[in-house]
Amino acid sequence: MNKANKLQLFQEKKVRTHCDEEQEKWYFSIIDVVAILTESKNPQTYWRVLKKRLLDEGNETVTNCNTLKMQATDDKMRSTDVADTEQLLRLIQSIPSPKAEPFKLWLSKVGYERIEEIENPELAFERAMKTYLKKGYSKEWINQRLKSIEVKKELTDEWQTRGMKEDLEYAILTNEITKVWSDKSVKEYKKFKNLKKENLRDNMSNLELVLNMLAEASTTEISKKKKPAGLNENINIARKGGNVAKKARIEIEKQTDESVVTKNNAKKLLDKPDNKNIENN
Repeated sequence: MNKANKLQLFQEKKVRTHCDEEQEKWYFSIIDVVAILTESKNPQTYWRVLKKRLLDEGNETVTNCNTLKMQATDDKMRSTDVADTEQLLRLIQSIPSPKAEPFKLWLSKVGYERIEEIENPELAFERAMKTYLKKGYSKEWINQRLKSIEVKKELTDEWQTRGMKEDLEYAILTNEITKVWSDKSVKEYKKFKNLKKENLRDNMSNLELVLNMLAEASTTEISKKKKPAGLNENINIARKGGNVAKKARIEIEKQTDESVVTKNNAKKLLDKPDNKNIENN
């Protein structure tokens, strides 16, 4: 069984999953999750009845699920309904089961925290700091990462001012910046680091983060001066910003005889107690 199709343990029981590398999205077998949470002797029927009820209620988030072929208990590949992470969490909220309660409480807590962060953005940084510390990142790296979030926010605010559309056009522009300074598209960069859905910046070394910030900060400042209109002009500005960091990257590599862009991901970074002297591959 390959990496994209494997079994995940869910309270010591198995849930079949599939990773769509193009969409960078995980899918989970709904029948497996229903079987665990409800302990139903016939989870297929339980899901069929629940799906109809949700459809009658107008809940399209869960009912518009995908179907994928997954390995069944008889080892044959059979079609089964699957849910992405958002659909799965919504589904769990609809299941009246004691085993679903911890997830419902967690979702309520996360929702409350998100509302708090909207009212007081500093809380988001504090929680991010605690989360990264728990994962084992050094304080030096965390400070760089939090600064990178601030720099990216300033850039997206500038893109919004220039009329760029979130998600699609933001992604196009981010890709252009990354491709220029690192000589790799975002997709190529993630593949180079053996990543799937993981955040690329969470898997960068301090130096990679610094250069990425330089590229984004430069793009922001150039955009403020040039005031580009339309996607093509913004792409041109993104390339100019990326080129500022590319020149710095080339000079650093010339002085150190080492590549700045490294295969090391978070696993490698966290293997180093101080996150320094990162081994280049």
